[in-house]
Amino acid sequence: MSVLLALAIQAAADGRQSLGVFQRWGAFRDAAPVRCFAIAEPLGRRTGAFASVATWGRGGARNQLHLRLSRAHAATARVTLSIGERRFELVAGAQDAWSPDAATDHAIVAAMRGGRSMSVESLSDRGTPFADTYALTGAATAIDAAAVGCAGR
Repeated sequence: MSVLLALAIQAAADGRQSLGVFQRWGAFRDAAPVRCFAIAEPLGRRTGAFASVATWGRGGARNQLHLRLSRAHAATARVTLSIGERRFELVAGAQDAWSPDAATDHAIVAAMRGGRSMSVESLSDRGTPFADTYALTGAATAIDAAAVGCAGR
């Protein structure tokens, strides 16, 4: 089951509101704590991996990137996000990755708006390289819907 479908099904039960599905990306709002986010799953995979860009309620972070990797990555391996010619080194936990700071979040979202696809790459905890690739069609609209969904909240 796709991440978007699972979120849509679970939305009513959790008090999550769908803000729309925009091609390969969806936008949702959580009531408590107030958080709105755009989310997509990688192409060709059904592993629980996802990419999201979140905006938190009043006074919170804006356009904050979070990636759930399709595999646990090696503790010493770099996690790199590529969008077109741009490369961003991310901070990572065992199976999650984030931007190191708000300025990098801003640069990533700007690159996403102009890109066709993005991929996150690393070495698995077994030492094999892997990449999760995302289509960016609909990403800008979903990110904007999430920002508007949390405006003034």
